[in-house]
Amino acid sequence: EQGIKNKEQGIRSKEQGTRNKEQGTKNKEQRTRNMLLYPNCKINIGLRVLNKREDGYHNIETIFVPIYGLHDELEVNRADVFGFVQEGIAIDCHDDDNLIIRCYRQMAAKYASIGPVHIRFRKQIPFGAGLGGGSSDAAHMAIALNELFSLGLTKEQLAAEVRSLGADCPFFIYNTPCYASGIGDELRPIELDMRGLRILMIKPNEGVSTKEAYSGIIRHPEAANAIIEKVQSISHLKELLTSYPSIFINDFEQSVFPLHPSIAAIKKRLQDANALYACMSGSGSTVFGLFEDDSESRTDSLLRMLEQEFTSMVLLNDSLG
Repeated sequence: EQGIKNKEQGIRSKEQGTRNKEQGTKNKEQRTRNMLLYPNCKINIGLRVLNKREDGYHNIETIFVPIYGLHDELEVNRADVFGFVQEGIAIDCHDDDNLIIRCYRQMAAKYASIGPVHIRFRKQIPFGAGLGGGSSDAAHMAIALNELFSLGLTKEQLAAEVRSLGADCPFFIYNTPCYASGIGDELRPIELDMRGLRILMIKPNEGVSTKEAYSGIIRHPEAANAIIEKVQSISHLKELLTSYPSIFINDFEQSVFPLHPSIAAIKKRLQDANALYACMSGSGSTVFGLFEDDSESRTDSLLRMLEQEFTSMVLLNDSLG
């Protein structure tokens, strides 16, 4: 009799397990009908332009660092018909040039299982800022499609999918500090200890196009491998930057600052305020400064002053670690 009871109990447990599994499957299906992601921006720690390639692009070396405190908002839902709604900062471009839509169309043409989606996109990372916002949006769209339609693509495969959309798109698939070479698409994840540092990011109202930044660039082939050699020897960012300030410079500052004096002036004000490191990100126009993490009240005052003096947009005052 006890054996029969145990057997019945086992059957009930098995049935309950089956129901739990079925419920889990339903929950998973429900979860993957929509996704909400927060495409973040990046900064460059040093950016050396080495030489011009035969294809017209330039070989560079830099460190990409993800900054999670400033991000866009990307909601992707399965739908019966394709739809796209954009909020926040207005983007003055045709749908054919929108990297989110281009990513969807490119992947939908390749993977038959990708169906229609409705996209709600809120733009908060300014463009023309050197922060990689558009590239991040495209990369996160690929991540969303991979999950929503169970494509099973690895990070390496996703990086390959978005490479044609922008040189720094693959970085946002990994979204971890990386040494970047080639045109910015050859990535090597690195250990980078950012504890004890606070970042201030300021963008003047003016933007800088990549074409404009490259127009007066001075190439430095002699700088090849200098960044990676230092990164391999020191992993703490503060020590790295204070030990080798001449290595971690942005070559675009030479071409951009004469054309945009306000960008140069913001960098100088950050340096005068005892930033451990101040630099333009990418090809501009955002400038950031790294400070000791215990300086929040002082940096708040500095940002308010810069905002008024340069009619600039304060993007972030946040701890890195």
